[in-house]
Amino acid sequence: MALAFPGGPARTSQEVLAGSRILVVDDEPANVRLLTQLLTKAGYQVTGTNDPRQVVDLVSTGNPDLLILDLHMPHLDGFEVMQSLGPVLSPVRYLPILILTADTSSVVKQRALGMGARDFLGKPFDRVETLLRIRNLLTTRHLYTTLEQEQHRLEAAVRERTRELADAHLEIVDRLARAA
Repeated sequence: MALAFPGGPARTSQEVLAGSRILVVDDEPANVRLLTQLLTKAGYQVTGTNDPRQVVDLVSTGNPDLLILDLHMPHLDGFEVMQSLGPVLSPVRYLPILILTADTSSVVKQRALGMGARDFLGKPFDRVETLLRIRNLLTTRHLYTTLEQEQHRLEAAVRERTRELADAHLEIVDRLARAA
């Protein structure tokens, strides 16, 4: 798939997504290791933790592009982690969350998706499906950030043009005053 970004040539989604930062949170070290190996091999930068209490700090300092989160963990469960991210993630900061858990009941899925998770996978997971879903979430994230950057660029251009028009208006008024 080719993606076109303003001011640049179309690039494949793999080129755009290379180096994306992914935070993996699971209380089982083996799961974090497995996901880290899989995602690193796919070209992503991965940070993993077994302690859900570290997530807010890791999101604040690491600015990940995707959060992969288990639900049933000691200290804080995945729902509490999502809730604790509320103050860190303002409405303008889009961070997709992929839930990866052994609990695939409808109630749990609905609750997780209702709290802001963007996708849901059950354990054990299929590697290919997991990579495809991650790619889809990262593509959305990168398109969102590109749109946000373009919005900032356009806002700056409007501010500059408004300033230029105000200066021109003042110059016209000054010349009219001198002519009078």
